Amino acid sequence: MANIVQAVRGTQDYFPEDMAVRNWLYSQMRSVSESFGYQEYDGPFLERFDLYAAKSGAELVEKQSYVFEDRGGEKIALRPELTPTLARMVASRQRQLTYPLRWWSFGPFWRYEKPQKGRSREFFQWNIDMIGEDSPEADAELAAVAASFLRSVGLQPSEVQVLVNNRQLMQQELEALGIPAAKHKLVFGLVDRRDKLSAAAWNEYGAELGLSQAELGGIQKIISDQQLWKKSPSLVRFFEAVAAHNASDYVRFGPQIIRGLDYYTGTVFEAWDTAGEFRAIFGGGRYNDLVNAVGGDPVPAVGFAVGNVVISLMLKALGRLPQLSAGAPIYVTVFGEEQLAASLTLAAELRSAGLAVASHLAADKLQKQFKQADRLGAKVVLVLGPDELQQKQVTLKDLRSGEQRNLPQTELAAELKRILSAT
Repeated sequence: MANIVQAVRGTQDYFPEDMAVRNWLYSQMRSVSESFGYQEYDGPFLERFDLYAAKSGAELVEKQSYVFEDRGGEKIALRPELTPTLARMVASRQRQLTYPLRWWSFGPFWRYEKPQKGRSREFFQWNIDMIGEDSPEADAELAAVAASFLRSVGLQPSEVQVLVNNRQLMQQELEALGIPAAKHKLVFGLVDRRDKLSAAAWNEYGAELGLSQAELGGIQKIISDQQLWKKSPSLVRFFEAVAAHNASDYVRFGPQIIRGLDYYTGTVFEAWDTAGEFRAIFGGGRYNDLVNAVGGDPVPAVGFAVGNVVISLMLKALGRLPQLSAGAPIYVTVFGEEQLAASLTLAAELRSAGLAVASHLAADKLQKQFKQADRLGAKVVLVLGPDELQQKQVTLKDLRSGEQRNLPQTELAAELKRILSAT
């Protein structure tokens, strides 16, 4: 084992069973996205360094992204996120698009971070955004999409909550404390670290930012006020729309939610497990200034992103991952050398009928073939021996129940589809 070349640190090998989970998550994301009328898109994995520097600053991109010079001397980055790409794409066809855009995507991303539980350097992420609509109702639709996804993967409101705040409300409250706008960015960074630091360390950090004890006390009071949202007409409309979407059980106000990224301009939200055992499951919010930051005209936008790592860990820990098979559900055995060609033909006919079928390729003992089929995750095993061939029948064995019966070959495809649709 010592001589085997190891995978790059922070990446993951997706063996078939892991790929089955990733594909299942993708199917849930696709289903929820399409149910709300969102269209799938994607962008390149490589982008110009300047695209991310325009949004986050060159120093941050250098530290957190995979950056290199290509052979032409141009600075390139492996995409660490998709929102800047989305903004660039919208800017490139700004006057040709029909708004609001409802777009979603799922693909790989790379960030040069310290690998730890719930965080890797290579990951897959669902991005879903609405562009061209600036209203609390648009924000609420994205929250409803998030709630629908959580429900679709089997997570209950008692296990996960989408916590929502509004940056404009927070700015208003900071101004009421006498904290000038020039300090709001620093305060937002402080608030974003509240759950990451002890009370003493948090106060010490606030003092280093030049905040007085009175100001720190006021900030603490703001982020503890669960009724603060009622001061914001925008959030009042937001929660009314969330209720109309029948998503209130998953979505609630979280005064401590602020999001660390600078480009958020209004509503912000994060999903957290109520037990507090994992990192944030996902986050997002309103960003109305990003398209113009990459050269377009200002366009309002709101969206969120879900990485595959944390949600997979949480679903596994809670026992919510479904029983997934990485292989074909139907396995055709070989009774003997003389029946090999007939068995291969049977498998081909079933595939032509739209079924996924794996074929055994040697005349091994049937018991060995049954065990092989079971290990591969097959649900049904087919046997085509001399008696079955003579009678134009096939023996079908259900590996879960152990039930075995003979069927006419002409009825086999329809019966297999019925069996598989019922599981």
